[in-house]
Amino acid sequence: MTAAAGIGRWPDRQGDGRYRKDGALFVYGSLPFPEVLVTLIDRVPDRRPAMAEGWRAAAIPNEVYPGLVPGESIVRGYLLTGLTPEEWRLLDAFESPFYELKRVELTDGSHGWAYACTPDVVGPEDWSAEQFEAQHLAAFAERCAAWRGGYEVQE
Repeated sequence: MTAAAGIGRWPDRQGDGRYRKDGALFVYGSLPFPEVLVTLIDRVPDRRPAMAEGWRAAAIPNEVYPGLVPGESIVRGYLLTGLTPEEWRLLDAFESPFYELKRVELTDGSHGWAYACTPDVVGPEDWSAEQFEAQHLAAFAERCAAWRGGYEVQE
């Protein structure tokens, strides 16, 4: 499967709106940080280091988080397993409508779903996890907490 291949929006959902429980999520950018995961879903799920070749974590102009787009690079992240249907719904809502779930092939031969975006929204620079952690993580976690509070009010 090529990096640009995918099967559409929200492929982890069954036709009746229920979520499958067998999908693993490849996270990059802000989602590998425990502070962000705990704020969004109240825990850090089982995870292992993973890499996706043929993708790029690109800086998005005027944002502190990246977009995953096809590219001549390897993106390092984690493969999260054991997400509950409610956690999938929460992450979908958090990432929507800016991102789409795409199936990505990982360098170890396994695969996972990843929130990817279209190349037209990213800039030419690569995103830096080190810069994000040093300069933006604390404020971003607060933004996530505010978003989560608003999401729960809507539920």
